[in-house]
Amino acid sequence: LSRIKPLHTPKSTSPSPLRIPPHVKNLINETIQILKTHQQWPDSLQTRFCDEETRVSEIAHYVFDQIHDVELGIKFFNWVSKQETLHFPFNGLAYSSFLKLLARFKLFSEIDTALENMKMEETKPTLEALSFLIRVYADYSFVDKALELFYSVLKIYDSVPNLIACNSLLNMLVKLKKVEIARKVFDEMVVRDGCVDNYSVGIMVKGLCSIGKVEEGKKLIEHMWGKRCVPDVVFYNTLIDGYSTKGDVEKANELFKNMKMKGFLPTLKTYGAMINGFCKKGDFDAIDKLLKEMKEMGVSVNTQVHNTILDARFKHGFEVNVKDTIKQMIKSGCEPDIVTYNTLIGGLCKDGKVQKAGQLLEQAKKKGLALNKISFTPLIQGYCKIGEYLVALDLLIEMSERGHKPDVVAFGSLVHGLVAMGEVDAALTIRHRMLERGVLPDAGIYNVLMNGLCKKGKLSAAKVLLREMLDQNVPPDAFIYATLVDGFIRDGDLHEAKELFDIMIGEGMDPGVVGYNAMIKGFCKFGKMKEALLCVTRMIKAHLTPDQFTYSTIIDGYIKQHDIGGALRMFGQMVKRQCKPNVVTYTSLINGFCRNGDFNTAEKAFKEMQSCGLEPNVVTYTILIGSFCKEGKLAKAVFYFELMLSNKCIPNE
Repeated sequence: LSRIKPLHTPKSTSPSPLRIPPHVKNLINETIQILKTHQQWPDSLQTRFCDEETRVSEIAHYVFDQIHDVELGIKFFNWVSKQETLHFPFNGLAYSSFLKLLARFKLFSEIDTALENMKMEETKPTLEALSFLIRVYADYSFVDKALELFYSVLKIYDSVPNLIACNSLLNMLVKLKKVEIARKVFDEMVVRDGCVDNYSVGIMVKGLCSIGKVEEGKKLIEHMWGKRCVPDVVFYNTLIDGYSTKGDVEKANELFKNMKMKGFLPTLKTYGAMINGFCKKGDFDAIDKLLKEMKEMGVSVNTQVHNTILDARFKHGFEVNVKDTIKQMIKSGCEPDIVTYNTLIGGLCKDGKVQKAGQLLEQAKKKGLALNKISFTPLIQGYCKIGEYLVALDLLIEMSERGHKPDVVAFGSLVHGLVAMGEVDAALTIRHRMLERGVLPDAGIYNVLMNGLCKKGKLSAAKVLLREMLDQNVPPDAFIYATLVDGFIRDGDLHEAKELFDIMIGEGMDPGVVGYNAMIKGFCKFGKMKEALLCVTRMIKAHLTPDQFTYSTIIDGYIKQHDIGGALRMFGQMVKRQCKPNVVTYTSLINGFCRNGDFNTAEKAFKEMQSCGLEPNVVTYTILIGSFCKEGKLAKAVFYFELMLSNKCIPNE
């Protein structure tokens, strides 16, 4: 779009006279000279204008237009205001030129003050001044103020600002994704006096394409053709890119062919947009044809196009040979940049080739490329996944030393890895570093830390983290509460666990199956089977289906309470609800039968378990072997011990 220039130069809207009389011109030059060279210029100007028929306020706008010292300009403005309180406030030309001077030096608060004073004094700024202000405000992203002035111009002059101002406003609105507002501004431009050109239309089409309204953009171009808008390659590029970004590569290709039929030569941008569309689709045959066409047309492939294709190959699961890729890029005259290396590093890490990715990072360093956050984050995650937490920590430190702020993903990977190693204190140090650097841990990181602390029995520290979460306005999710509930149960504090569980439900959270299971486990551990069953009922009412863990936990609870009948009733419900019993379920039942001395039923349960395709574990064998030994049935004990060995189940101590 930057290649398109406005088709015409806006007419000057300044009401300044076309010809300045010689004596006035001399007076203006003298005034500027006095301001620049006289330290006591107020006195000098007072003397100069003492017997002069032309008042200083009448030439002030010429002075403001030619002066290049904004401080001096403000002082001059204030001096003239005091000198001619009756005349100066009503001089719109002087005020307007003063506004332009302030705008040239980006003194926005002073502009606001001046505009407010003009409003109070009912002085009207010129259309030229307002257009200039709109342009400056838009260029510096003060789009709300620019819009306010745009509508002021409509109200005061029943016209739009000049074309350059309008285009600046349109451009910034589109950049800030305020496309609907941009369309209203554009429509005003068309309706008021047809003040649009190729650049205006191009900006508007680009905006519409950016929000997926490519068809609307196409219709706009067709509607504006011949009305100070002529078709060119930039319009085609914008639409083709819009269709490709949207994923409609068929329409993009149709337009691409139509463009060539009408005699427009595709540019690098055209080919880049088409390749991007085919990359999204994963059509690498079409990409190869386009690359061949580019070569025939003498259009050189740039690094960005290579990077787009490389990224697509990884995303669509294609094997990427790193050496061949870099060699091919260099051969085509493109030097791999940091985006190339980042794409390769990220792709290799996803494929589990972390060591190779690490080597590429070193290569990028040797080439002097500016490494960034995207260079390090995939590697930190990758090394954490393969248990190389110290290497990941070194990378995190290096990333920070290079001035790149690690994000929650990088920190989270390391925290998760350290907790998995049992290094909870080190993980807490990482969390402290996060807070120091202004990176707020998310619910996932807090959950991992609390889980680690609960497993270590550090429940008070876990509660401190929960309070910290609430202070930081990070809402705890059901998993965090479930982690703490489980932690307190492990620590033997059923009361605290139940209190937390009730808080969770009281705050309208869905504990989920995991949360309910944690509470059921607590009740069963303390022999409160009635409360455990009530919890299951509550769970079903919440439209949650009890799973293998739920039933197995309650069955084991009944067994520990020597209630084999209760365990069998729950087993029956489990089967009835089509929840498949697992190894833990059968092991608990076998334990119950053995405790009751019912070895025949225990062995039947063992065989049933095997017939269901479940492999008994060391706990299952240990219960049977121990029980037969206690009863003096050593032959049976030896039989199960040998069976355990033959099934490659390693005995415990």
